[in-house]
Amino acid sequence: MNKQELNDEHSIIDDAQPLKDNLPWFGLQLFGLRQNDLGDFLKQQGMEFFVPMRDVVFIDRQGRRKHELRPVVSNLMFIKMTIDGRQLQKTLDERYKGHFYIIRKVRGSTDYYQIPARQMHEFIIMCNPEILMKKYLSEEEAKLKKGDRVLVTHGPLKGITGRLVRASGKYYLLKEIPGMAVMMKVTRWCCQKVEE
Repeated sequence: MNKQELNDEHSIIDDAQPLKDNLPWFGLQLFGLRQNDLGDFLKQQGMEFFVPMRDVVFIDRQGRRKHELRPVVSNLMFIKMTIDGRQLQKTLDERYKGHFYIIRKVRGSTDYYQIPARQMHEFIIMCNPEILMKKYLSEEEAKLKKGDRVLVTHGPLKGITGRLVRASGKYYLLKEIPGMAVMMKVTRWCCQKVEE
């Protein structure tokens, strides 16, 4: 990582919006439904949502190198809990019945999984496509990673909690939420172990 990239990361984290409220979030899996279509519908309903995006480099038909923001996972989005789960289910069923699944605590349960506001806020910061040196993982891959729960005390990720894991000889801060996880490169000396 060069000095400019580090400075860019620093400014992105420092300038990040502070936690606006303590409203939890829902995770939503989509089946045959485009995120853009559902996003437009949610905007019309006045609901806040988040889709993790990444910068993808590709070569166009003219042979030019292009950058484009694309979803990290094409069938996953998160919705801020401004209404309860049953109301959200009913609202979405009117237009998209059978094309989505609100993530539950346990498959088959009627209790919806609620992602705490702080955890979602930190996850959104770590998913910023301008921040480099990160990897996205599936839920299953994240569960296989062993590591201590830590708080980052210095550097661009200061104040964010997660698990300190090692991959390919480097240390990463792992942040998990239902449906996916993100690992961002971190120096282990900047992390302090916290109790579970």
